[in-house]
Amino acid sequence: MPTGCNFTVNSYQIGARDIRIVLVEGFLDAHTFPDLEKLLSSLIDEGIIFIVLDFEKLEYISSAGLGVLIGIAKKVREKEGDLKLTKLSEKIFKIVNLLGFSKILQIFDTDKEALVAVQKDIAARKGGV
Repeated sequence: MPTGCNFTVNSYQIGARDIRIVLVEGFLDAHTFPDLEKLLSSLIDEGIIFIVLDFEKLEYISSAGLGVLIGIAKKVREKEGDLKLTKLSEKIFKIVNLLGFSKILQIFDTDKEALVAVQKDIAARKGGV
């Protein structure tokens, strides 16, 4: 099986809040998940607590890769942020859903839908504080 994973990070602003959309391309497995974990952890260290992962070009995800997603979601949620997933192929969605991760992580068809959900999250946190 081919290996390798590339990441492209795009920045967005909602109000005063910085948001990152990370395009994940290739194979997210035991060899590549540490790279994603390092990237996402560095974003959190920079104060980014709303992250959207765009899986349009993701071809494979292992259980180790899914574990990273849950760990990152926990970290950002502890800081009043969230992790959202977009553009999962049918194959990737089946894996995520079968393992019950679709009950833990919000999944959207488009980045725009995820950004609207982030905007609602931000508004709810401001109103609830």
